[in-house]
Amino acid sequence: MPPKPPKVIAIYPGSFDPITNGHLDLIQRGSRLFDRLIVSILRNESKQPLFSVEERMEMLREVVQAYANVQVDCFDGLLVDHAAAHSATVLLRGIRAISDYEFELQMALMNRRLRPGVETVFLMSNEAYSFISSRLVKEVFGLGGNISGLVPATVEARLRRRLSQRQTKGA
Repeated sequence: MPPKPPKVIAIYPGSFDPITNGHLDLIQRGSRLFDRLIVSILRNESKQPLFSVEERMEMLREVVQAYANVQVDCFDGLLVDHAAAHSATVLLRGIRAISDYEFELQMALMNRRLRPGVETVFLMSNEAYSFISSRLVKEVFGLGGNISGLVPATVEARLRRRLSQRQTKGA
């Protein structure tokens, strides 16, 4: 087994469209576990995101500024290549339910095969956030539901602006 690196750098990847309080909880907990935590947005043009990568990076920077060892980045391609480019030895992933675990296990095993020196660490979601997903937040919000407490206040404000922009364009 190789020796532990002097500083443990972790990558927390995701789409963060938008960032939820569940994501923020994992970031806060991950910031205590690792010397440096890089929250990385996957550029995935096949998805239809509500916010651009640049907007999501702005939102993330706003809500993580309290954590000195957390930075925000974006990537495309293989996650393990992105991790290697940052000398990261850990991939941080959240697990909300058994259904998450099945998918995450496949990804972790493939990442281990591609780059054996990078470990995946799973954190169980805080039970208060275990039902939250970006997709569900967008759906509930789009239908007029209350999402306070599910996303940071600054993100909720951006969602309101985005929804009003869409309604103005559609009118």
